[in-house]
Amino acid sequence: MFQDAPVPVMSLCDLCLSRVCWSLEQLCDSRADGSLRLRRAPSLPTETADQLLHKMTVEGLLNDRTVAIFRDGKAFRLRRAFIRGGPVSPGAFRLALCPHRLQELDASRLAEGHASGAEVLAALLTNPELTSSLQMLSLAGLQLGWDPLGPDGGPSVRAAGPSVRTVGGFSSLRALRTLNLADTGLTDAALEEVCSLPLLESLDLSRGAVTSLAPLLGCRATLRSLTAHGLHGLRRLPVVMPAAPGVPSVLIRLSQLRHLDLSDDRFEGAPDEEGLILPALVSLDVSGRKAVTERVVRAFVKARPSLVFLGLLATGGSACEVLTSRENLKVTGDANETQVCEALRRYKERECFLHEALSKLITGLMTSDLQLVLAGMRSHPSSLQVQLVASACVFSLTTQDLAEAMAPRLLAAAVDQLLLSMQSFPSHAQVQKNCILALCSDYILLEISFNRYLATKLVMTWLSSHDDPTLQKMAVAIISVLVAKLSTEETTQLGTDVSIIRQLLGVVQQRASLGVVDNTLRFALSALWNLTDGSPAAGRHFVQCQGLELYVEVLESYCSEPSVQQKVLGLLNNLAEVEELQGDLMEEDLLDYVLSVLGDPRVGVEVRYFAGGFLAQLSSRPKAWTLRQELLETIHQQLVGVPAEKEMVSYRCFTPFLPLLRTSQPAGVQLWAAWALHLVCSHNGMPCCGGLFWRTLGRGSLPTYSS
Repeated sequence: MFQDAPVPVMSLCDLCLSRVCWSLEQLCDSRADGSLRLRRAPSLPTETADQLLHKMTVEGLLNDRTVAIFRDGKAFRLRRAFIRGGPVSPGAFRLALCPHRLQELDASRLAEGHASGAEVLAALLTNPELTSSLQMLSLAGLQLGWDPLGPDGGPSVRAAGPSVRTVGGFSSLRALRTLNLADTGLTDAALEEVCSLPLLESLDLSRGAVTSLAPLLGCRATLRSLTAHGLHGLRRLPVVMPAAPGVPSVLIRLSQLRHLDLSDDRFEGAPDEEGLILPALVSLDVSGRKAVTERVVRAFVKARPSLVFLGLLATGGSACEVLTSRENLKVTGDANETQVCEALRRYKERECFLHEALSKLITGLMTSDLQLVLAGMRSHPSSLQVQLVASACVFSLTTQDLAEAMAPRLLAAAVDQLLLSMQSFPSHAQVQKNCILALCSDYILLEISFNRYLATKLVMTWLSSHDDPTLQKMAVAIISVLVAKLSTEETTQLGTDVSIIRQLLGVVQQRASLGVVDNTLRFALSALWNLTDGSPAAGRHFVQCQGLELYVEVLESYCSEPSVQQKVLGLLNNLAEVEELQGDLMEEDLLDYVLSVLGDPRVGVEVRYFAGGFLAQLSSRPKAWTLRQELLETIHQQLVGVPAEKEMVSYRCFTPFLPLLRTSQPAGVQLWAAWALHLVCSHNGMPCCGGLFWRTLGRGSLPTYSS
């Protein structure tokens, strides 16, 4: 229900539930076992309690500690429990959820190493009221470890890990109407017990180990929906498309069947020539079964006027003209975009079909398809094939013009999925390339909210092992923009990683050795400038990696390039603000050069500004001065002047200026600091009130960013 909800707008209820989820630590006390208990727990409506549990699960906040709030049966009365994928142990599950009279439970694919399917089932059977109330159960993806005979000769279930034996098993859940046992290793004996349930209407036994469908005859009076996808162990595979009668089949005798899925994930071979007559079918899926001809499709559809769904992906039969003549018939196939999108909606849990659909979709994408692509990526985070094709789709769907027309939350979700793909497949060049291409959008980088710190780390990791010039330029551009948008704490944390400083210096050295002035060089200089801003650790790493020597060379080599000079001098300003690094900057040739820049009227004011800042910081501590006294006096004299009033940069805080304003400072040093404060406070309609001022990059297209 919730995982397919549209992204753009959150309801007030959803916002409130999210707030509660993320505030649990503040709202709760801890029990002796470390689990949480709400301090004040009003009696919530059942629907609200169900939604809270669901929200905790999808937000990734469900665990043994947090699920314990539902032990309070007076405050919470659960009916529909959704814990899919959660890391919940058998004990926590039994204490928190089993006391409730659940009607529905989705415990699919619980986190590895936690409760198994056998342990979930055993816990459910501890509450007799629950066994008589539970109508829907999903244990998909949980290995059950079935043992058909218990100690007393009855059916039992045994966990693969700790020994759990429960006589009766599924047959004790007499109220079950819907049961999902896909990917559980279901055996023939287990299927026979399941089919003894008196009210069973819907059964999913996909990718099980059954070799015969004969046990289904036990529930033929009630079974309306059967999903048997990928049953490779069946001794005979019935053909369901021909209308002509053939050898009698088990399926023919399921007279109440309305929905049937016999799709195959191996995309091979036509099944045995056995006819199947089920005139009451309204839904049939045979995707993946080859050699389904248009003639067969035509005959099948015409014989069933009530048909509402037909699965034909990767069959060769989805182009039949009869499919387009039925307005209410939904089809999965590859004949057109509508069929492919329907496949994305229906098959997000099936990796083989999802990859097939994405491969067909990539050449004809529409922006409305992005939600479907993301759902597929979320369903198969560890599938290389899915992530490879889906990341390419995301790139195609989020180019600049398309991105600006999308809901910001949808784009944020797309970026989150790209970052997960980069984390999951760090060594796969094409996945990384697809994600970097998608991230290289000025609108996404500047306007969309996502984990910029993580993105910076991931792109830096990629950059350290690749030297493709085009992608290197994109990666450095992304890093430059992201670093400028990080908080002070995040920038400082990044700056403590010497490998990041070394890698960016390597880019500067590479471009400078070629004597070029390009965006890659500018982006790398901007990134280093921002990384060293307010971060003494980053400054120390910069000096240790011979960055100072490199920057002196760059200053001299690019003396006629204001954009380069500004960024280099901006970083030197950052170093000069760190008292322990000032000794490394006491190089007479360097100071002479910067002094000449300050006094040269032909140099732009944006460069002279930073030249003055660098000299003001170094000359503000006479006791630490180690060079000629005449040079110090010359610097103080040059700093006295009336510079043009033009804003060059904004600052995170005023801390660097305050020591320069003391009455003990030389007049030139004080004047430069006052000039800087005046610029910050008087431009862009932002009066100063001691707040934070961010150094940001320009907001043109990506190739024109500059600090």
